[in-house]
Amino acid sequence: MLKIIGASFLCIVLFSCSKETKKEESKIDFCSKIHQKEGGQIQKYLEGFSEKMKNQTAAYVLEDGGGSLVTRAWFTENSEKSIDIQYFIFSTDNVGLIACDYLIRAADRGVKVRLLVDDMMVDSELEDILSMEAHPNIEIKIYNPGVNLGKNIFKKIGKFVSDYRNANLRMHNKTFIVDKKVAITGGRNIADEYFDYDHEYNFRDRDILLIGKSVSQINDSFVQFWESELSVPVSKLSADKIQYKGDAYEKLHQYACNPDNFWPQVRKELNEFPATFQKIIQSEAIVWSDNVRFVSDMPGKNEGKNGLEGGGQSTKELIGLINGAKTSIDINTPYLITTELGKSVFRNAVKRGVKVRILTNSMSSTDNAEAFSGYQRDRVELLRTGIEIYEFKPDAAERFKVMTGALQKKMNFTPIFGLHAKSMVIDGHIAVVGTFNLDPRSANLNTECFALVDSEKLSEGILKNMNEDFQTGNSWKITPNFNPDKEVNLAKRLKVKSRRVVPKSIL
Repeated sequence: MLKIIGASFLCIVLFSCSKETKKEESKIDFCSKIHQKEGGQIQKYLEGFSEKMKNQTAAYVLEDGGGSLVTRAWFTENSEKSIDIQYFIFSTDNVGLIACDYLIRAADRGVKVRLLVDDMMVDSELEDILSMEAHPNIEIKIYNPGVNLGKNIFKKIGKFVSDYRNANLRMHNKTFIVDKKVAITGGRNIADEYFDYDHEYNFRDRDILLIGKSVSQINDSFVQFWESELSVPVSKLSADKIQYKGDAYEKLHQYACNPDNFWPQVRKELNEFPATFQKIIQSEAIVWSDNVRFVSDMPGKNEGKNGLEGGGQSTKELIGLINGAKTSIDINTPYLITTELGKSVFRNAVKRGVKVRILTNSMSSTDNAEAFSGYQRDRVELLRTGIEIYEFKPDAAERFKVMTGALQKKMNFTPIFGLHAKSMVIDGHIAVVGTFNLDPRSANLNTECFALVDSEKLSEGILKNMNEDFQTGNSWKITPNFNPDKEVNLAKRLKVKSRRVVPKSIL
């Protein structure tokens, strides 16, 4: 990525005094100027359809970044009992810091917060994480530790050299669960660039909000990961113990209350969200269905008897969906690296008369030179299967529609726009929204998850946005004789070319 701080909890820096605050600013009590709500009213907003939730699931697609951010914040603010969070990246940029503030405020109200983050991307000292976990209502676990936290560079390298496969078994699941009644899953991690707040690079992404019956499946998956031996309490990774102090998080609270960091127009959207939520519930965009499933890999992915291969439940499900397609397959994937099996699956679908369209990143929009090099090597051969390939433009016209973060409304320029959505629509009625990239790493190493909704109505909404993605103002159509690689400067072209030494099997 162009900008990854990683699953870092350096947010604790703000309230452990390792970051100096200007004297004149420290005298201002920003929070006193903001009416702090008591929160904890989720049942009030759900009671109108509590009976319906027992047998059906409401599904609503979160296309724009600003809306997805506000939705998470509002449900956190109104949580009553529990918040369970599982992410690959939880960054300590502006969005991450304010997310920490919201979680701590919920914990202060008595809400039990459990946070599970993959070790690979953590860029923080153990002391910082332990400071947050010191809160009596917050528990933090690290998935598959040993490659990052508490390790020096030599131990990290040693882990990859001596135990390469296990070092690469990462948790890519992304779930946000409130009171076991409401959940969000999809492509977004917790960082500025997933919610349109980065100054240089932002993602076109997609999440799905689920309310009701199928949330229990997501909760069961979270518990399975939480209780796995691969998920280790952060307290066990250090001999240091940090005692909880009631005012320990005041600097963080002041940071989040400061209008320079948490813009007033966002708070206004939050205050108006109850009305927005009612409009969503009553709109045609939300779908109530008894045919919603949550699919997730098991912790550890697979038994690993075939080297770096082995697949998982998510891989099997997606292959089954493609093999069962009758008319059309439409896909968004930021990374497109296919094996012989993958090309065969698509080739057979085309032979059956299925129209297959895939949108992925161009060299100019990608955040991952290694992944693009893997795709670039196979691009022409992949086209020979008969599928249609489109590459996303870094200045896609639709960015003005789906980039709704408050920062974008103020800036006089627009950052690079890259694709990060991982979605699929089969035959116009089966929608898949989740974390799975079309690459060997998602297929064989990373644990992945997605919501599967069999609904023509919901699929129609996603397809409408996908069709917009495929338009010439947003993407290039690739042919054996045309690709837009030349649109990129020489330095990036050479960077991508140099990554060809990396085997595709680990991309």
